[in-house]
Amino acid sequence: MELVILVVVIALVAVGAISGLVVGSRKKKKLPPSAPSSTPTITAPPAEPHVGDEAETPRDEPRRTIEEVGLPDAAEATGTPVAVEDPVVAEPAPPVIEIPEPTAGRLVRLRARLARSQNSLGKGLLTLLSREHLDEETWEEIEDTLLTADVGVTPTQELVERLRERVRVLGTRTPEELRALLREELVTLLGTDFDRAVRTESTTDTPAVVMVVGVNGTGKTTTTGKLARVLVADGRSVVLGAADTFRAAAADQLQTWGERVGARTVRGPEGGDPASIAFDAVKEGIAESADVVLIDTAGRLHTKTGLMDELGKVKRVVEKHGPLDEVLLVLDATTGQNGLVQARVFAEVVDITGIVLTKLDGTAKGGIVVAVQRELGVPVKLVGLGEGADDLAPFEPGAFVDALLGE
Repeated sequence: MELVILVVVIALVAVGAISGLVVGSRKKKKLPPSAPSSTPTITAPPAEPHVGDEAETPRDEPRRTIEEVGLPDAAEATGTPVAVEDPVVAEPAPPVIEIPEPTAGRLVRLRARLARSQNSLGKGLLTLLSREHLDEETWEEIEDTLLTADVGVTPTQELVERLRERVRVLGTRTPEELRALLREELVTLLGTDFDRAVRTESTTDTPAVVMVVGVNGTGKTTTTGKLARVLVADGRSVVLGAADTFRAAAADQLQTWGERVGARTVRGPEGGDPASIAFDAVKEGIAESADVVLIDTAGRLHTKTGLMDELGKVKRVVEKHGPLDEVLLVLDATTGQNGLVQARVFAEVVDITGIVLTKLDGTAKGGIVVAVQRELGVPVKLVGLGEGADDLAPFEPGAFVDALLGE
Protein backbone atom coordinates (compact mmCIF):
# COMPACT_ATOMS: atom_id res chain seq x y z
CA MET A 1 0.00 0.00 0.00
CA GLU A 2 2.76 2.41 0.88
CA LEU A 3 4.49 1.42 -2.31
CA VAL A 4 1.45 2.29 -4.41
CA ILE A 5 1.13 5.71 -2.78
CA LEU A 6 4.76 6.41 -3.42
CA VAL A 7 4.41 5.56 -7.11
CA VAL A 8 1.41 7.92 -7.49
CA VAL A 9 3.27 10.78 -5.84
CA ILE A 10 6.28 10.28 -8.09
CA ALA A 11 3.99 10.31 -11.18
CA LEU A 12 2.34 13.59 -10.13
CA VAL A 13 5.70 15.22 -9.56
CA ALA A 14 6.90 14.12 -13.00
CA VAL A 15 3.78 15.50 -14.72
CA GLY A 16 4.22 18.87 -12.96
CA ALA A 17 7.84 19.13 -14.02
CA ILE A 18 7.01 18.45 -17.68
CA SER A 19 4.23 21.10 -17.67
CA GLY A 20 6.60 23.73 -16.32
CA LEU A 21 9.12 23.04 -19.06
CA VAL A 22 6.46 23.49 -21.81
CA VAL A 23 5.17 26.77 -20.42
CA GLY A 24 8.67 28.13 -19.98
CA SER A 25 9.63 27.30 -23.52
CA ARG A 26 6.54 29.14 -24.83
CA LYS A 27 7.38 32.26 -22.88
CA LYS A 28 10.95 32.31 -24.19
CA LYS A 29 9.95 31.91 -27.90
CA LYS A 30 10.17 35.23 -29.88
CA LEU A 31 8.46 36.12 -33.15
CA PRO A 32 10.63 37.23 -36.09
CA PRO A 33 10.67 41.00 -36.73
CA SER A 34 8.09 42.04 -39.34
CA ALA A 35 8.82 44.34 -42.30
CA PRO A 36 7.52 47.90 -42.05
CA SER A 37 4.06 48.24 -43.69
CA SER A 38 2.88 51.10 -45.90
CA THR A 39 -0.78 50.56 -44.88
CA PRO A 40 -1.89 53.44 -42.64
CA THR A 41 -3.03 52.68 -39.20
CA ILE A 42 -6.82 52.41 -39.03
CA THR A 43 -8.24 54.36 -36.19
CA ALA A 44 -11.70 53.50 -34.99
CA PRO A 45 -14.25 56.30 -35.61
CA PRO A 46 -15.46 58.21 -32.64
CA ALA A 47 -18.61 56.94 -31.10
CA GLU A 48 -21.89 58.26 -32.53
CA PRO A 49 -23.64 60.81 -30.34
CA HIS A 50 -26.59 59.45 -28.50
CA VAL A 51 -29.95 60.99 -27.81
CA GLY A 52 -29.57 63.59 -25.11
CA ASP A 53 -25.91 64.37 -25.85
CA GLU A 54 -25.16 68.07 -26.14
CA ALA A 55 -23.57 69.40 -29.38
CA GLU A 56 -21.39 71.71 -27.37
CA THR A 57 -20.84 72.72 -23.83
CA PRO A 58 -23.83 74.76 -22.73
CA ARG A 59 -23.15 78.34 -21.94
CA ASP A 60 -24.83 80.39 -19.29
CA GLU A 61 -26.99 83.14 -20.81
CA PRO A 62 -28.95 85.82 -19.03
CA ARG A 63 -32.63 85.14 -18.95
CA ARG A 64 -35.39 87.78 -19.04
CA THR A 65 -38.05 87.92 -16.44
CA ILE A 66 -41.72 87.96 -17.41
CA GLU A 67 -41.86 91.67 -16.64
CA GLU A 68 -39.18 92.33 -19.29
CA VAL A 69 -41.06 90.53 -22.11
CA GLY A 70 -43.04 93.00 -24.33
CA LEU A 71 -46.68 92.10 -24.97
CA PRO A 72 -49.01 93.51 -27.73
CA ASP A 73 -51.45 96.15 -26.61
CA ALA A 74 -55.21 95.61 -26.69
CA ALA A 75 -55.73 97.40 -30.03
CA GLU A 76 -53.27 95.15 -31.80
CA ALA A 77 -54.65 92.02 -30.18
CA THR A 78 -58.26 92.74 -31.22
CA GLY A 79 -57.55 94.28 -34.67
CA THR A 80 -59.06 92.90 -37.89
CA PRO A 81 -56.74 90.25 -39.37
CA VAL A 82 -55.31 91.09 -42.78
CA ALA A 83 -55.54 88.38 -45.43
CA VAL A 84 -52.24 87.64 -47.14
CA GLU A 85 -52.64 86.56 -50.78
CA ASP A 86 -50.77 83.43 -51.71
CA PRO A 87 -48.55 84.35 -54.69
CA VAL A 88 -48.61 80.76 -55.90
CA VAL A 89 -52.37 80.68 -56.50
CA ALA A 90 -52.78 84.33 -57.50
CA GLU A 91 -54.29 84.85 -60.95
CA PRO A 92 -51.83 86.02 -63.62
CA ALA A 93 -52.04 89.58 -64.75
CA PRO A 94 -54.24 90.03 -67.84
CA PRO A 95 -52.30 90.48 -71.09
CA VAL A 96 -51.75 94.00 -72.30
CA ILE A 97 -54.10 94.78 -75.19
CA GLU A 98 -52.14 96.20 -78.10
CA ILE A 99 -53.46 98.83 -80.51
CA PRO A 100 -52.63 97.70 -84.07
CA GLU A 101 -51.61 100.15 -86.76
CA PRO A 102 -54.50 101.39 -88.91
CA THR A 103 -54.81 99.52 -92.21
CA ALA A 104 -55.21 102.61 -94.36
CA GLY A 105 -52.02 103.09 -96.35
CA ARG A 106 -50.17 100.12 -94.83
CA LEU A 107 -48.69 99.05 -98.15
CA VAL A 108 -47.54 102.60 -98.80
CA ARG A 109 -45.79 102.69 -95.42
CA LEU A 110 -44.08 99.39 -96.20
CA ARG A 111 -43.06 100.49 -99.72
CA ALA A 112 -39.38 100.89 -98.88
CA ARG A 113 -39.13 97.33 -97.60
CA LEU A 114 -40.87 95.97 -100.68
CA ALA A 115 -38.74 98.10 -103.02
CA ARG A 116 -35.50 96.66 -101.60
CA SER A 117 -36.48 93.09 -102.42
CA GLN A 118 -38.17 93.82 -105.77
CA ASN A 119 -35.56 96.27 -107.01
CA SER A 120 -34.17 93.93 -109.67
CA LEU A 121 -37.53 93.68 -111.45
CA GLY A 122 -38.56 97.33 -111.67
CA LYS A 123 -35.09 98.79 -112.06
CA GLY A 124 -34.14 96.10 -114.56
CA LEU A 125 -37.12 96.86 -116.78
CA LEU A 126 -36.51 100.61 -116.66
CA THR A 127 -32.84 100.14 -117.51
CA LEU A 128 -33.64 97.97 -120.53
CA LEU A 129 -36.36 100.29 -121.82
CA SER A 130 -34.00 103.27 -121.52
CA ARG A 131 -31.56 101.91 -124.10
CA GLU A 132 -31.15 104.06 -127.17
CA HIS A 133 -31.91 101.21 -129.54
CA LEU A 134 -34.56 98.68 -128.53
CA ASP A 135 -33.63 95.78 -130.79
CA GLU A 136 -34.88 92.19 -130.64
CA GLU A 137 -32.16 91.19 -128.20
CA THR A 138 -33.27 93.90 -125.77
CA TRP A 139 -36.90 92.82 -125.97
CA GLU A 140 -35.81 89.24 -125.28
CA GLU A 141 -33.98 90.48 -122.19
CA ILE A 142 -37.15 92.25 -121.09
CA GLU A 143 -39.06 89.00 -121.51
CA ASP A 144 -36.44 87.08 -119.52
CA THR A 145 -36.63 89.63 -116.71
CA LEU A 146 -40.39 89.22 -116.46
CA LEU A 147 -40.25 85.42 -116.64
CA THR A 148 -37.55 85.31 -113.95
CA ALA A 149 -39.86 87.33 -111.72
CA ASP A 150 -42.54 84.61 -112.16
CA VAL A 151 -44.96 86.79 -114.10
CA GLY A 152 -45.83 83.81 -116.29
CA VAL A 153 -45.49 83.16 -120.00
CA THR A 154 -48.83 84.48 -121.26
CA PRO A 155 -48.89 87.68 -119.17
CA THR A 156 -45.26 88.34 -120.14
CA GLN A 157 -46.02 88.08 -123.85
CA GLU A 158 -49.02 90.38 -123.51
CA LEU A 159 -47.02 92.99 -121.60
CA VAL A 160 -44.09 92.97 -124.01
CA GLU A 161 -46.39 93.37 -127.01
CA ARG A 162 -48.13 96.36 -125.47
CA LEU A 163 -44.82 97.92 -124.48
CA ARG A 164 -43.38 97.49 -127.96
CA GLU A 165 -46.38 99.13 -129.56
CA ARG A 166 -46.50 102.08 -127.16
CA VAL A 167 -42.73 102.70 -127.29
CA ARG A 168 -42.89 102.69 -131.11
CA VAL A 169 -45.73 105.24 -131.08
CA LEU A 170 -44.08 107.32 -128.36
CA GLY A 171 -40.88 107.80 -130.28
CA THR A 172 -38.61 109.92 -128.10
CA ARG A 173 -38.46 108.42 -124.61
CA THR A 174 -37.48 110.39 -121.53
CA PRO A 175 -36.95 108.54 -118.21
CA GLU A 176 -40.14 110.10 -116.81
CA GLU A 177 -42.17 109.01 -119.83
CA LEU A 178 -40.78 105.46 -119.65
CA ARG A 179 -41.54 105.18 -115.97
CA ALA A 180 -45.11 106.41 -116.43
CA LEU A 181 -45.59 104.06 -119.37
CA LEU A 182 -44.25 101.02 -117.51
CA ARG A 183 -46.25 101.86 -114.38
CA GLU A 184 -49.48 102.08 -116.34
CA GLU A 185 -48.92 98.77 -118.09
CA LEU A 186 -47.94 96.93 -114.90
CA VAL A 187 -50.99 98.21 -113.03
CA THR A 188 -53.17 97.07 -115.94
CA LEU A 189 -51.46 93.68 -115.84
CA LEU A 190 -52.20 93.33 -112.12
CA GLY A 191 -55.86 94.14 -112.73
CA THR A 192 -57.81 97.12 -111.56
CA ASP A 193 -61.28 95.61 -111.76
CA PHE A 194 -60.87 93.07 -108.93
CA ASP A 195 -62.68 93.52 -105.64
CA ARG A 196 -59.76 93.18 -103.24
CA ALA A 197 -61.65 93.88 -100.01
CA VAL A 198 -61.72 90.99 -97.53
CA ARG A 199 -65.38 90.13 -97.05
CA THR A 200 -66.01 90.76 -93.37
CA GLU A 201 -69.48 92.27 -93.68
CA SER A 202 -72.11 89.61 -93.09
CA THR A 203 -75.41 89.86 -94.91
CA THR A 204 -77.20 87.91 -92.15
CA ASP A 205 -77.48 88.14 -88.37
CA THR A 206 -74.52 85.79 -87.98
CA PRO A 207 -70.88 86.91 -88.02
CA ALA A 208 -68.91 86.94 -91.24
CA VAL A 209 -66.85 83.73 -91.44
CA VAL A 210 -63.36 83.66 -93.00
CA MET A 211 -61.50 80.37 -93.45
CA VAL A 212 -57.73 80.37 -94.00
CA VAL A 213 -56.25 77.43 -95.95
CA GLY A 214 -52.94 76.44 -97.51
CA VAL A 215 -50.07 73.95 -97.50
CA ASN A 216 -47.61 73.40 -94.66
CA GLY A 217 -45.15 76.16 -93.90
CA THR A 218 -46.82 79.01 -95.75
CA GLY A 219 -47.61 80.88 -92.53
CA LYS A 220 -51.37 80.32 -92.16
CA THR A 221 -51.53 80.64 -88.38
CA THR A 222 -49.38 83.77 -88.37
CA THR A 223 -51.45 85.20 -91.21
CA THR A 224 -54.67 84.48 -89.30
CA GLY A 225 -53.30 86.26 -86.24
CA LYS A 226 -52.14 89.25 -88.29
CA LEU A 227 -55.50 89.40 -90.07
CA ALA A 228 -57.18 89.59 -86.67
CA ARG A 229 -55.03 92.65 -85.97
CA VAL A 230 -56.06 94.21 -89.29
CA LEU A 231 -59.74 93.72 -88.47
CA VAL A 232 -59.43 94.97 -84.89
CA ALA A 233 -57.60 98.05 -86.20
CA ASP A 234 -60.66 98.69 -88.35
CA GLY A 235 -62.94 98.47 -85.32
CA ARG A 236 -64.22 94.90 -85.80
CA SER A 237 -64.74 92.34 -83.03
CA VAL A 238 -63.14 88.96 -83.78
CA VAL A 239 -63.39 85.34 -82.59
CA LEU A 240 -60.59 82.95 -83.61
CA GLY A 241 -61.10 79.24 -84.29
CA ALA A 242 -58.00 77.05 -83.81
CA ALA A 243 -58.98 74.23 -86.18
CA ASP A 244 -55.34 73.22 -86.77
CA THR A 245 -55.29 70.28 -84.35
CA PHE A 246 -52.40 68.41 -85.97
CA ARG A 247 -49.67 70.82 -84.92
CA ALA A 248 -49.23 70.97 -81.15
CA ALA A 249 -48.23 74.63 -80.94
CA ALA A 250 -50.75 75.97 -83.46
CA ALA A 251 -53.57 76.61 -80.97
CA ASP A 252 -51.20 78.21 -78.45
CA GLN A 253 -49.72 80.39 -81.16
CA LEU A 254 -53.13 81.53 -82.39
CA GLN A 255 -54.35 82.18 -78.85
CA THR A 256 -51.31 84.39 -78.21
CA TRP A 257 -52.11 86.43 -81.31
CA GLY A 258 -55.71 86.78 -80.14
CA GLU A 259 -54.84 87.83 -76.60
CA ARG A 260 -52.70 90.66 -77.92
CA VAL A 261 -55.73 92.36 -79.45
CA GLY A 262 -58.43 91.10 -77.09
CA ALA A 263 -59.87 88.43 -79.40
CA ARG A 264 -61.10 85.15 -77.93
CA THR A 265 -59.78 81.83 -79.28
CA VAL A 266 -61.94 78.69 -79.45
CA ARG A 267 -59.79 75.56 -79.34
CA GLY A 268 -60.09 71.84 -78.68
CA PRO A 269 -57.91 68.87 -77.73
CA GLU A 270 -54.79 68.10 -79.71
CA GLY A 271 -55.68 65.73 -82.54
CA GLY A 272 -59.37 66.59 -82.22
CA ASP A 273 -61.85 66.95 -85.04
CA PRO A 274 -61.10 70.21 -86.93
CA ALA A 275 -64.65 70.46 -88.27
CA SER A 276 -66.07 70.29 -84.74
CA ILE A 277 -63.80 73.09 -83.54
CA ALA A 278 -64.69 75.24 -86.54
CA PHE A 279 -68.38 74.64 -85.84
CA ASP A 280 -67.94 75.63 -82.17
CA ALA A 281 -66.01 78.76 -83.15
CA VAL A 282 -68.84 80.00 -85.34
CA LYS A 283 -71.35 79.08 -82.63
CA GLU A 284 -69.34 81.10 -80.11
CA GLY A 285 -69.11 84.01 -82.52
CA ILE A 286 -72.89 84.02 -82.84
CA ALA A 287 -73.33 83.91 -79.06
CA GLU A 288 -70.94 86.84 -78.57
CA SER A 289 -72.40 88.83 -81.49
CA ALA A 290 -68.92 89.08 -82.97
CA ASP A 291 -68.39 90.78 -86.33
CA VAL A 292 -65.99 88.19 -87.78
CA VAL A 293 -64.94 84.59 -87.08
CA LEU A 294 -61.50 83.61 -88.42
CA ILE A 295 -60.84 79.88 -88.76
CA ASP A 296 -57.26 78.66 -88.98
CA THR A 297 -57.07 75.23 -90.66
CA ALA A 298 -54.27 72.69 -90.60
CA GLY A 299 -51.58 72.81 -93.24
CA ARG A 300 -51.83 69.96 -95.71
CA LEU A 301 -50.01 68.89 -98.81
CA HIS A 302 -52.08 69.40 -101.91
CA THR A 303 -51.19 65.83 -102.96
CA LYS A 304 -52.83 64.23 -99.90
CA THR A 305 -56.36 63.39 -101.00
CA GLY A 306 -57.63 62.42 -97.52
CA LEU A 307 -56.54 65.67 -95.94
CA MET A 308 -58.01 67.70 -98.76
CA ASP A 309 -61.33 65.89 -98.35
CA GLU A 310 -61.25 66.76 -94.64
CA LEU A 311 -60.85 70.42 -95.58
CA GLY A 312 -64.04 70.14 -97.62
CA LYS A 313 -65.74 68.67 -94.56
CA VAL A 314 -64.70 71.68 -92.44
CA LYS A 315 -66.23 73.98 -95.04
CA ARG A 316 -69.52 72.03 -95.16
CA VAL A 317 -69.84 71.93 -91.35
CA VAL A 318 -69.22 75.67 -91.03
CA GLU A 319 -71.87 76.38 -93.65
CA LYS A 320 -74.49 74.76 -91.42
CA HIS A 321 -74.47 78.02 -89.45
CA GLY A 322 -74.61 80.18 -92.56
CA PRO A 323 -72.67 81.10 -95.68
CA LEU A 324 -68.87 81.07 -95.68
CA ASP A 325 -68.02 84.64 -96.66
CA GLU A 326 -64.32 84.28 -97.50
CA VAL A 327 -61.84 81.48 -98.17
CA LEU A 328 -58.29 82.83 -98.23
CA LEU A 329 -55.52 80.71 -99.71
CA VAL A 330 -52.12 81.49 -98.20
CA LEU A 331 -49.22 81.07 -100.64
CA ASP A 332 -45.51 81.45 -100.03
CA ALA A 333 -44.23 83.92 -102.65
CA THR A 334 -40.80 82.28 -102.61
CA THR A 335 -42.21 79.03 -104.05
CA GLY A 336 -42.91 80.75 -107.38
CA GLN A 337 -44.63 78.67 -110.03
CA ASN A 338 -44.88 75.67 -107.68
CA GLY A 339 -47.40 77.68 -105.70
CA LEU A 340 -49.69 77.67 -108.72
CA VAL A 341 -49.92 73.87 -108.62
CA GLN A 342 -50.96 74.04 -104.97
CA ALA A 343 -53.48 76.75 -105.74
CA ARG A 344 -55.20 74.70 -108.44
CA VAL A 345 -55.83 71.74 -106.10
CA PHE A 346 -57.15 73.89 -103.24
CA ALA A 347 -59.43 75.74 -105.63
CA GLU A 348 -60.99 72.40 -106.63
CA VAL A 349 -61.77 71.42 -103.01
CA VAL A 350 -62.93 74.75 -101.59
CA ASP A 351 -64.06 77.83 -103.45
CA ILE A 352 -61.06 80.15 -103.09
CA THR A 353 -62.17 83.78 -102.96
CA GLY A 354 -58.86 85.50 -102.29
CA ILE A 355 -55.09 85.02 -102.12
CA VAL A 356 -52.67 85.99 -99.36
CA LEU A 357 -49.05 86.14 -100.53
CA THR A 358 -46.58 85.82 -97.66
CA LYS A 359 -42.82 86.40 -97.62
CA LEU A 360 -43.13 88.81 -100.53
CA ASP A 361 -40.34 90.91 -99.02
CA GLY A 362 -37.88 88.03 -99.21
CA THR A 363 -38.01 87.42 -102.97
CA ALA A 364 -37.53 89.26 -106.23
CA LYS A 365 -40.35 87.21 -107.76
CA GLY A 366 -43.15 89.72 -107.34
CA GLY A 367 -44.60 88.65 -110.66
CA ILE A 368 -46.25 85.72 -108.87
CA VAL A 369 -49.03 88.21 -108.03
CA VAL A 370 -49.91 88.36 -111.72
CA ALA A 371 -49.51 84.65 -112.34
CA VAL A 372 -51.67 83.42 -109.46
CA GLN A 373 -54.47 85.83 -110.30
CA ARG A 374 -54.47 84.64 -113.90
CA GLU A 375 -54.42 81.01 -112.80
CA LEU A 376 -57.31 81.17 -110.33
CA GLY A 377 -59.26 84.16 -111.53
CA VAL A 378 -59.35 85.49 -107.95
CA PRO A 379 -57.52 88.54 -106.63
CA VAL A 380 -54.56 88.86 -104.32
CA LYS A 381 -56.14 90.58 -101.33
CA LEU A 382 -53.38 90.64 -98.74
CA VAL A 383 -49.57 90.53 -98.84
CA GLY A 384 -47.10 89.74 -96.06
CA LEU A 385 -44.03 91.94 -96.10
CA GLY A 386 -42.08 90.82 -93.05
CA GLU A 387 -42.11 89.21 -89.61
CA GLY A 388 -43.59 92.19 -87.77
CA ALA A 389 -47.07 91.97 -86.24
CA ASP A 390 -48.40 94.72 -88.52
CA ASP A 391 -46.60 93.67 -91.71
CA LEU A 392 -49.73 92.23 -93.33
CA ALA A 393 -51.15 94.78 -95.72
CA PRO A 394 -54.13 95.02 -98.08
CA PHE A 395 -52.88 94.68 -101.63
CA GLU A 396 -53.00 97.88 -103.68
CA PRO A 397 -51.79 97.51 -107.30
CA GLY A 398 -50.69 101.14 -107.63
CA ALA A 399 -48.65 101.15 -104.41
CA PHE A 400 -47.19 97.75 -105.31
CA VAL A 401 -46.00 98.95 -108.74
CA ASP A 402 -44.58 102.15 -107.24
CA ALA A 403 -42.56 99.98 -104.89
CA LEU A 404 -41.31 97.92 -107.85
CA LEU A 405 -40.19 100.95 -109.82
CA GLY A 406 -38.86 102.99 -106.93
CA GLU A 407 -38.86 106.76 -106.79
